[in-house]
Amino acid sequence: MVSTHPTGVQHSGSQYLPQRRDTNPNLSPNQELLPLTARVHNHDSLEIGGCDVTTLVKQFGSPLYILDEETLRSACQQYRDAFKQYYKGESQVLYASKAWNCLAVCAIAASEGLGIDVVSGGELYTALQAGVSPEKIYLHGNNKSREELILAIESGVTIVADNWYELRTLVEIAQPGQSIRIMLRLTPGIECHTHEYIRTGHLDSKFGFDPNDLDEVFTFVSQQSTLDCVGVHAHIGSQIFERQPHQDLAAVMVQWLRDAGKYGLNITELNVGGGLGIKYTESDDPPSIEEWVKAICEVVQEACAVENLPLPKLLSEPGRSLIATACVTAYTVGSSKVIPEIRTYVAIDGGMSDNPRPITYQSVYRAVVANKMSSPVTQTVTIAGKHCESGDILIKNALLPKTEPGDILVVMGTGAYNYSMASNYNRLPRPAAVVVANGEANLILQRETYQDLIRQDSLPERLKI
Repeated sequence: MVSTHPTGVQHSGSQYLPQRRDTNPNLSPNQELLPLTARVHNHDSLEIGGCDVTTLVKQFGSPLYILDEETLRSACQQYRDAFKQYYKGESQVLYASKAWNCLAVCAIAASEGLGIDVVSGGELYTALQAGVSPEKIYLHGNNKSREELILAIESGVTIVADNWYELRTLVEIAQPGQSIRIMLRLTPGIECHTHEYIRTGHLDSKFGFDPNDLDEVFTFVSQQSTLDCVGVHAHIGSQIFERQPHQDLAAVMVQWLRDAGKYGLNITELNVGGGLGIKYTESDDPPSIEEWVKAICEVVQEACAVENLPLPKLLSEPGRSLIATACVTAYTVGSSKVIPEIRTYVAIDGGMSDNPRPITYQSVYRAVVANKMSSPVTQTVTIAGKHCESGDILIKNALLPKTEPGDILVVMGTGAYNYSMASNYNRLPRPAAVVVANGEANLILQRETYQDLIRQDSLPERLKI
């Protein structure tokens, strides 16, 4: 029997692609990096969420971000359920929405019981418009504007104070009798092995109060009737595979909770940040969500028992590990260039404007050809973007079947820091994004047009030709 989905996908003869190679030794190392619902349709075409990827490109164009709803929800549930299993006190998982902040993603995370971590007025506004409860929104940032702080206060969200300027500004703008809910971000001085640009826990960081200033900070906050300090926060970095740094962080933070009590501060929340890495390539080996959560919970509970402290509400802020593997980006292959005995370039219709991570962080990705899933891998190519920039290279030494113009290249693991860091470099419109589930594809971000590109332009009369 053949069933047809709203996207036009015929659903007979499809086979799921397991997520782990140890469940299927014959699975391609590349294919294991696809979202949970990925399957090969009729032995050749890639489906995600029951939707044929090539059909999605025909319908919505390319480049195209394709978000698998089931993969995102599964990660949310894993975090939520692991904290419930391993932590004896109250817990709250917050989605670090800087990874990808839009109405649909915030709504999905909130529907799974997660709160939202935001880092700007724009992210805050988006989360509120998505229907997220202000009680579950936490505003971060090392240089929040006065306007952003006022919006946060009026919205009733928790403000994570990062520095002295911010504390004093909050006291200054507070209305008489007003109580502003805050947390304090502190720098723990913990190193971890990750890219220099995304290490935020070491002392030489733009984020957070220096731990040597704890006495002064706690004293000041305890004297401000308008500041309701409910917790402490720290974050040590991103794309981390090691558990020990997070365990060290949890132990240090419990000591901060103990010290805060000496100043009469009733701190009841502890936010250990996020940073768990994901599998971008077949050689990456991060701990599972459950393993990471279990390690954090055990250390916090043990440290609280040693200090004879009640268990605080335990918060964490995963971003990448929730959203990255849930999304792929589909491109259309165009030109190619063969340089004998050096390399072959294969160009796609996107690049650094929709995924700036390779040129910014030297990030490594993997790809498959959606319309040639069963074809043998016969070539090693360099995937080049279309921008007027020699460094616009998405993947070096990609192992692929023989490609031709019109093929659909799918780059995996693009849910985190791809759309959120996208630009209009070379005046390319930003791509569209769809969420797929049960054979249905819904547009969640419209493709920009050329008219959108000049919408904010202003041409003075004297310059008109």
